[in-house]
Amino acid sequence: MTATTSTVSPVTATSPGASAPRPVRRRRTTGTIAATSVSYAILVVLAVVYIMPFLIQIATSFKTDADASANPVSLIPQVWTTAAYTKLFLNSDFPLWFMNSAIVTVVVTLGRVFFNSLAGYALARLHFRGRGFVFAGLVAVMSVPMVVLLIPKFLVINQLGMYDSYTGMILPLLTDAAGVFIMKGFFESIPASVEEQARIDGAGTFRVFWSIVLPMARPALITIIILSFQGSWNELAHFIVSTQDPALTTLTKGVAGLASGQLSQGSQYPIKLAAAAIMTIPVAVLFFIFQRRIMNSSDGAVKE
Repeated sequence: MTATTSTVSPVTATSPGASAPRPVRRRRTTGTIAATSVSYAILVVLAVVYIMPFLIQIATSFKTDADASANPVSLIPQVWTTAAYTKLFLNSDFPLWFMNSAIVTVVVTLGRVFFNSLAGYALARLHFRGRGFVFAGLVAVMSVPMVVLLIPKFLVINQLGMYDSYTGMILPLLTDAAGVFIMKGFFESIPASVEEQARIDGAGTFRVFWSIVLPMARPALITIIILSFQGSWNELAHFIVSTQDPALTTLTKGVAGLASGQLSQGSQYPIKLAAAAIMTIPVAVLFFIFQRRIMNSSDGAVKE
């Protein structure tokens, strides 16, 4: 007769009053706290360094001319006054300068978005003879300082009869090499398979570009909008060589002219900085509206 043995698995008993084990929490060491504090302190110092000139600009715009000369970096005016802003809007051509800058900036921004997108798509998708040469020329133009092109630009504008006109101010700025380069790179990141179905349905090249590819390039388009708006709004050298009519003066030319004492004698620090503060507002508003969408590559992603 064979005896059978049974194996009994041991059972761990827990007392009724025993509590479940608590997760172990890592305590922050003194070194970690010190490193974090130092990092935040450095960031605060850098933020103060970058924002201080802007605060001084705002404060000085509300000072008197004597106060601005005596205490140029003070953040609290001795006497608060809006005389600088009143003189700008009521006793100068500042509204005309603002209107000219707004017209040029809006037209140039829209033109760059359209033409840079077309050129970028052509270089990224269309196969034509000389495409590599065109792209090499594009990169070469990006490496040339813009100041070198001022005299040739003046000669061309004058020869074509566009001097002292909105056409001469706007037309040469409607495209830029950097914008074409950005759009080309973004279009190349979009899979070509998304265009195949549209082509099978009979859509042409422009229809595919306008209805399929361009909506997917929204992050790059927003980047172009911000860069184009900021670049054309702050442009100075091109407007110097393309116009001399006071009726076509832009904000940058007008504010630069304030340094020569156009409105009154003295340093004119409040007037200059008031004009600079107003010039900053449109670019700052545009940037804060679109900052989260700048080159966000997750938008328009496609799974193949």
